Order: sequence, then C-alpha cells, then structure tokens
Amino acid sequence: MSTGRPRATSRDTIAEAACELFLEQGFAGTTVADITRRAGVSRSSFFNYFTSKSDVLWAGLDSRIAALVERLANDAVADAVASVTAAVRDLGAGFAPDSLALAIVHAEAMGLGDEIEREAALRRSRIAVAIAHRLRVAGMSTLRAEVAGAAHAGAVLAAIEAWAHAGAGGGPVAPILEEALDAAAVTLGDGGATSRSGGSALP
Repeated sequence: MSTGRPRATSRDTIAEAACELFLEQGFAGTTVADITRRAGVSRSSFFNYFTSKSDVLWAGLDSRIAALVERLANDAVADAVASVTAAVRDLGAGFAPDSLALAIVHAEAMGLGDEIEREAALRRSRIAVAIAHRLRVAGMSTLRAEVAGAAHAGAVLAAIEAWAHAGAGGGPVAPILEEALDAAAVTLGDGGATSRSGGSALP
C-alpha cells in the first residue's frame, strides 16, 4: 500500500496551475486556455470544477457561504443570535482554500488589487444579507439587524485575510475567526454576550 501525500485531484491541479500563472503573468494576462494547458486538462474539465478563472480563487469560500445562507434561511432555532454565531463559526471549520490565501498574500504580484477587493465585497454582502434577514425574522429591528449582518460579514473576511497573512498553512482559521466574532458580538446587544453561554438571544 502506498503512503505519503495523497494524489492531487484535477481540481487541485487546476488551482495550482492557475495560481502559478497568476504569479508569473498576472491575473488579467492569464486565460482559461493558459490554465488548462499548464494543468494538462481539457477546457471541459476546467468548467466541471470552476465557472471562471476568478472562481478558482473563491470557489472554496463560496461553497461555505452558500451553506451558511441555506442554513440561516431554514433554521428554526428560537435563539437567533446563537444560530447566527454558530453558523458563522462553522463556516471557518476546516477552512483551507490555499488558492484564496495565496491570492490575498500575493494580490499585488498577481495584479489582483481591484479584483480581489471587488470580489471580497460581494462575499461580504451575501453573508451580511443572510445574517440580517435571520435576525429580522427573529424580531430584531431592521437597523440593528443590518448593522449586525455587516459586522459579522466583515469579521469573516477580515479573519480570512489575517489568517492568510499569518501563513495560512501554519494553523486553522477558526481561532482567528473566533477573535473576529468576539469583536462583532457587540452589535448583537446582550444576546451576543449570552449566546455563547446558552442565554437568551434577543432583548
């Protein structure tokens, strides 16, 4: 039986090839054809895994955001604050999108300055909308819900950026995300403080 590093999947191979090319010739100067040629896969193989070259960087996070949105939309737990906190915390569990971390750290070298900011803003918005809706449904005022949603969405992206710059391979994102959630918890009022110990969610 063979041992050692697991064989890379086609998805991993494509992502690695894309990141190499983004570093070598910039994001704008790299085409899907360049990526498939470097990875040694067909164009159809690329589109089996990714919708665009930008998706190579964001697909791992996007799948987690989609799960968070669905979870919050269908969660009937009475304690909305605890529900939101748990959903955001779980987003970071086992989080390891190496291509996104590499892009964050080497954004300038890859020519990704504007691109990565624009794409990050879209992810913040998706998370914020889902959280704000969950809190409004539970009875929180629209203003407070919007502020809490924005704060927690910002916490997610800030934690990922801090994790990437700290050396993403050196440890999990979860402890950094937990620290960011502590900072955002004030937007939830008393519920943010008590949700961690099982208390009521909304004043």
